[in-house]
Amino acid sequence: MTLHEKHLIVLDLDGTLLTDEKKISSKTLHTLTEARKQGHEVMIATGRPYRASEIYYKQLNLGTPIVNFNGAFTHHPIDENWGTYHTPMDLHVSKQIIEACHDFPFRNIIAEVKDDVYLHYHDEKLIDVFMMGNPSISTGDIREFLTENPTSMLIHAEEEDVKDIRAHLDKVHAEVIDHRRWAAPWHVIEIVKSGLNKAVGIEKVASSLNIPQERIIAFGDEDNDFEMLEYAGTGIAMGNAIEKVKEIANDVTLTNEEDGIGVYLQKRFNL
Repeated sequence: MTLHEKHLIVLDLDGTLLTDEKKISSKTLHTLTEARKQGHEVMIATGRPYRASEIYYKQLNLGTPIVNFNGAFTHHPIDENWGTYHTPMDLHVSKQIIEACHDFPFRNIIAEVKDDVYLHYHDEKLIDVFMMGNPSISTGDIREFLTENPTSMLIHAEEEDVKDIRAHLDKVHAEVIDHRRWAAPWHVIEIVKSGLNKAVGIEKVASSLNIPQERIIAFGDEDNDFEMLEYAGTGIAMGNAIEKVKEIANDVTLTNEEDGIGVYLQKRFNL
């Protein structure tokens, strides 16, 4: 494999491409631009919805498909003919989970149907988190308001209750959903349909670009990047990644605050 063969560079956003201030550093931006000039492809794979990742897609001046909602929604923002792969959860299952949550202490439940957001309880702090991209926000009992299969659901709880809620999800719904935990400071459980992860979406993109698995380089830091880093020919953990991610990665680069992506790619491709 030569450096001149086309590679697909896959970027997680939070804690990976983005600094702690949610910006792309000028060094990393420059390096990614140079990598594309060499003929490599760059794409984003994130747990965020598209409305909250569009600003970075445009800043990178991308022309590739994007993986949103951890693989539940893969699409091409500027080429509708590429196809849209939306795999939401079953509405009936979603309502069962909401019902079951009432047996546990929880702070809020959020359901997202692409760009429509449903909050069980009104919460200004959470609304701020979800306002990026001006979604339609509804507040009230989700069991009544939600009429479509949700792309993903989030359960916001106290740290000590997250474990019990996840244990219940494993016991009752393991066959139909997958769930992960957000990074601190948010004690949030994120739920998507079973079998979905970033690798599922990346595989579709790589196939459409005719780039084999061994020429995929993926960068990540959290447990929602686990499958993506295992799937990629080269999985790179950020210096700030959780231990589980570092253990399965092929290599570890510097942190998101130290241009980890830019530094790695400069060495790899002699940029």
